[in-house]
Amino acid sequence: MDTRDFIALPKAVLHEHLDGGLRVDTILEIADSEGYTDLPADDADSLAAWFFQGRSGSLERYLEAFVHTTAVMQTAESISRIAYESAEDLAADGVVYAEVRYDPGLSTPGGLTREDAIEAILDGFARASRDFGITVYLIVAALRHLTDSLDVVQAATPFIGQGVVAFDLAGPEKGFPPDLHLEACRLARQNGLGLTLHAGEGDGPHSIWRALALCDAQRIGHGVHIADDTDFDGSRISDLGAFARRVRDHRIPLEIAITSNLHTASYGTAVGHPFGALLAQGFNVSINTDNRLMSGVSVSSEYQLAAEAFQLSRSVLGHVTVNAIEAGFGDWPDRYRLIEDVVKPAYVFE
Repeated sequence: MDTRDFIALPKAVLHEHLDGGLRVDTILEIADSEGYTDLPADDADSLAAWFFQGRSGSLERYLEAFVHTTAVMQTAESISRIAYESAEDLAADGVVYAEVRYDPGLSTPGGLTREDAIEAILDGFARASRDFGITVYLIVAALRHLTDSLDVVQAATPFIGQGVVAFDLAGPEKGFPPDLHLEACRLARQNGLGLTLHAGEGDGPHSIWRALALCDAQRIGHGVHIADDTDFDGSRISDLGAFARRVRDHRIPLEIAITSNLHTASYGTAVGHPFGALLAQGFNVSINTDNRLMSGVSVSSEYQLAAEAFQLSRSVLGHVTVNAIEAGFGDWPDRYRLIEDVVKPAYVFE
């Protein structure tokens, strides 16, 4: 399979940040029209090179780039445009099912309410869905080092059933355990939102345990450091600890983004990343981008990276895609239709 083959395959992405996937030209245009003058470069090539975080070396450094993307997400028109373009780009890359996350509080400094920001995103997604046929939903996120998580859930609640499907905690992980936001997590579940929490990205298995056992998360964003509770030798897993076994056997979905993990220095090389070993051991893993702009990736390139690094067949990729859509929070009839009518016919299942 070459790059065109991977683009042609119907794919799913569960872990994609809206503010991490902007087009560079769009950033420049909105900055110019809205008078934002703090961009680190004023031409597309230089700005794209600055945003690329391949050598960031830590999660905290990686997150610094978002100051500039969120700065151009301060009006309803800009947010709707960015959401539309995000879905358009995913559809052009062969993605048929997507859940994209964003903290609406990041758009309030310009005068919008959280509800305004959510409504603008859903408008962009709805227009893109009509134009390009992609099924795309919004996950509202709060930043774990801030204190407005309950406000985010309350703002999202009126949009349940209208395109908002889940709540997430993102941002720096170490020092900010998810149970600091237990009230918000409980309200999200009580109100009918799915719950997927970043954990095991910049911290260890104990962070995943807190997300699952204390916050009742249904999915884990990243979760790659569950491998720390196994005997992982850099290529395969020979034994599982009790907690890792529970995560595997309970089929907890892990939203893994290989390139992002390399850029934040969780692992040194793709072949030394535990994705392949976790998959071989039966963990419920999916292939994700995290941030297409900062990591310089697409969903197709991540599928190709995983296939080549771990010698995954087309059949295995098909099973990963089906598992991802089954783990989604969107309307089940739509997800079932995509699995049966779009995904399964495109892959050779063994």
